[in-house]
Amino acid sequence: MTGYQKNIDIRWSDIDANLHLRHSAYYDFGAYCRMCFLVDHEASMEKFTQYKVGPILLREECVFKRELHFGDVVQINIMLKKATNDLGRWTIVHEIWKNIEKLAAIITVDGAWMDTEKRKIASPPVFAAAAFNQLEKTTDFQWI
Repeated sequence: MTGYQKNIDIRWSDIDANLHLRHSAYYDFGAYCRMCFLVDHEASMEKFTQYKVGPILLREECVFKRELHFGDVVQINIMLKKATNDLGRWTIVHEIWKNIEKLAAIITVDGAWMDTEKRKIASPPVFAAAAFNQLEKTTDFQWI
């Protein structure tokens, strides 16, 4: 695994009637990892509130490869796949790993920054661009 990484605990509430991880929990794990990355890189919710801007998703897709069950060891990583020069629009890829060696899912999100007052796409504040600039890039990374 490469990129920014987080360990995830599967809660009983994450399990569906088929006794595996419900599909929406994968997306929750992705959001959790992205927000942890931002906070760990000095881009806190307080700063976003102060600058009246925040990250938004324009598209989110998950490819499911393996079932996850209660008790599995789960790790997730994120890497930057595409970005504009100002890091105002971006694509992030997440890999969710089961018991360290098995790829369980790949989440891809396209996003941007939104001015929370004007409700329009905005340029990223300096602190957000600086955080995203620290994301490891995928081997097929593209500037867009």
